[in-house]
Amino acid sequence: MQSIPVSSREYVLVTVTAMVDGAPYDPTADLVEFAFAPVGAVDPDVWRPASWDAGPVPGTSTFTARCLVGPGAPTELPRGRYTVWLRVTDSPEVPVRNAGLLAIT
Repeated sequence: MQSIPVSSREYVLVTVTAMVDGAPYDPTADLVEFAFAPVGAVDPDVWRPASWDAGPVPGTSTFTARCLVGPGAPTELPRGRYTVWLRVTDSPEVPVRNAGLLAIT
């Protein structure tokens, strides 16, 4: 679980491994968004803008998506525990994945 103090502004990071027909795929041209739902909520309802970190992790097909969270950021969250959701808009697929937990302390 990632943990961020309520007074801190920093990126929440999620790793993404993308494959097409068994070959590595670069998803960085695809729209990426995050949602932060209170733990126990069934589905995410508000999607937040996110971005891709530059390039894959060297020697892998793993990429990092990021969403800035905190005071003055596009996403400000009160103290609490959240399920982090990731959505990548590609064509024809638009996968939505549970990406773990985030604690705002």
